Amino acid sequence: MDKRTLNKIIKRLNKLYHIEVRKEPPFEVLIHGILSHRTKDETTFSAQEKVLKAANAPAKMLKLSAKKIQKLIYPVGFYRQKSKNILKTCKLLVEKFNGEVPKTKEELMQLPGVGEKTSDIVLLFAYGENVIPVDSHLATISKRWYIADEKDKPEVIREKLHKLIPKNRAIINQLLVQFGKDVCKSPIPKCYSCPVEKLCPFEDKNL
Repeated sequence: MDKRTLNKIIKRLNKLYHIEVRKEPPFEVLIHGILSHRTKDETTFSAQEKVLKAANAPAKMLKLSAKKIQKLIYPVGFYRQKSKNILKTCKLLVEKFNGEVPKTKEELMQLPGVGEKTSDIVLLFAYGENVIPVDSHLATISKRWYIADEKDKPEVIREKLHKLIPKNRAIINQLLVQFGKDVCKSPIPKCYSCPVEKLCPFEDKNL
C-alpha cells in the first residue's frame, strides 16, 4: 500500500472514530502494558484498576505479595507470571530508577515483562513519543494491506509503519486498533461492512 492510499483510509477512519489521545501516568501505562499481553482489553482494564487501587506506585506494589497481586489481576492471561513480573519490575524501578518509569526504550526493555509493544505503549501514551506500538490488530492490518510480510516480526512491522506514517502516530495507532477490533478482525474480517473496502488491496476479502 502506498502513502496516498493509506492517507485516504486514515481520513475516513478519523471521521468515523473521532479519536483523542491524552497522556496517562507512566506507572499506570506500564502496568497496563504488562497485563495486556494475550488478554482482552476489558479484562486488562478491570485488572489494572484493581491492582492500581491497591498500590499506585512501585514502592507500594512491593508491599503486596505475589499471591495478593494474582488475586487482583485474575483472570488476565498468565496471571501468575505477570504477578512475578510486576514485582520484579517494581523492585528494579525502585533500586535503579528512583521509583520512576524510565523514558527510553532501552531502559524500558530491561524491565521484566516488558517487550517491544509494552515499551512503545509507555513511550507513546505516557511520554508522548511519536511511535507505533504493534499489537495483534496492527500486525493483522499491516499484513492484509501488504505493508508487511506474513513472517514479519512486530519490530519489523513497526519500522515499515514508521516509514509510511512519519507523524500523528498516536492518533493513527488508535484509529487502526479500533478498526481492527470492529472490522478488520482476525481470523475473519468483516469486509462486507468495511468503510474502506474499496481502498483495501486485500485479495481474500470476506464479502
